[in-house]
Amino acid sequence: MKIHRSKFSFLESNLSKPDVLILLGARQVGKSTLMDEIKALVSKDYETRAYNLEFPDDLHFFSKSDSDLFNEFKSFENLVLFIDEFHYLKNASKFFKAIYDLKKNIKIIASGSSSLEIHKHLKESMAGRQKTVRIYPLALDEWSQTKGNIEDFIVTGGLPGLVHLDDRDEKIDYLSQIVQTYILKDIKGLIKEENIRAFNHLLFFLAENQGQVISTSSVANEIKMTSKTVESYLTILEQTYVNYSLSSYSKKLSNELKKSKKYYFYDNGIRNSLVKNFQKISNREDKGFLYESFVFLELHKTVKANVDLRFWRTKQGDEVDFIWIEDLVPIPMEVKSDYKDSRPPKSLIKFMKNYPEAPYGIIFNESRNEEIIFQEEYRIKFISFDKLKDGFFQDMY
Repeated sequence: MKIHRSKFSFLESNLSKPDVLILLGARQVGKSTLMDEIKALVSKDYETRAYNLEFPDDLHFFSKSDSDLFNEFKSFENLVLFIDEFHYLKNASKFFKAIYDLKKNIKIIASGSSSLEIHKHLKESMAGRQKTVRIYPLALDEWSQTKGNIEDFIVTGGLPGLVHLDDRDEKIDYLSQIVQTYILKDIKGLIKEENIRAFNHLLFFLAENQGQVISTSSVANEIKMTSKTVESYLTILEQTYVNYSLSSYSKKLSNELKKSKKYYFYDNGIRNSLVKNFQKISNREDKGFLYESFVFLELHKTVKANVDLRFWRTKQGDEVDFIWIEDLVPIPMEVKSDYKDSRPPKSLIKFMKNYPEAPYGIIFNESRNEEIIFQEEYRIKFISFDKLKDGFFQDMY
């Protein structure tokens, strides 16, 4: 079945603008499919050319000199140029800039998933000429179009390729192939050969400890490498969209953690493939962390330029899973698989006492939807997981 992606409308509305559209995201999250859908949309009114630089013939075409390559396109009017996996293009930013500066109605839409170097070049030379669009695995509102079970989504994740697979074993095999072919293969190309074993150890350590507060020094001790090397690997994982870091929130209290972080893989299915566990949620010891990871990924996909996402923890162990900070206003968020207690978690209330500017707190849970006023002072919203698909983030206040 065809899934309507929320990014499609934005891409469509941007077609009449001169910006170079850069679609960035991990492998197999749907970048190429989105480009194909845009190509089908514009083919009636525009000339189109499409290239995938993982195909030898297409890559050979772009191996021409800069001037010859530029001359291939400068005569076009009303052209939409699609370049998939553009990170294989050596002088991408120079080429994009030259086409943009022609001002001849040539629109470039390109996608990329790896190469740290190209990201750096784009930032340096494409300022004011590009618009970057992050593409993620399916969000809950997109996946809900399949009419599937939310617990299956939390366990197997939101990679679009799963939508057409009904058999559980097929889904597990598909996710394993993504791990083996793309994560372990592509990213290994960015590290030294002699460090591959340690890098693999890091991947599995992060998967096993997803959502837990860890420091680079503790990871370094675990995988027997220097903290500097671990930090460089974590940077590679983050800049290739495989793993996200979450920093701590620290503003007022001397005992708040300031440097520790939590880490989450970009998709629960990929994480579960690494730990080789696809049991139902009800049977799992890591049930709480799975729900927490699911909520984090939904939050992360909706973060805007005026929003920051953190967690909060003190040295005494008080912790709030997430702090959503919009226009500098913090909203503490806790994730509970099932919460029937009439009293909110102590850590949530402690945060709100110390940060009275927080308008309310949120407790995400399996089934409870209501709002209470605790101790005649603290406004607490209980929101069930399935409500995350209903435009919840459009109106936080």
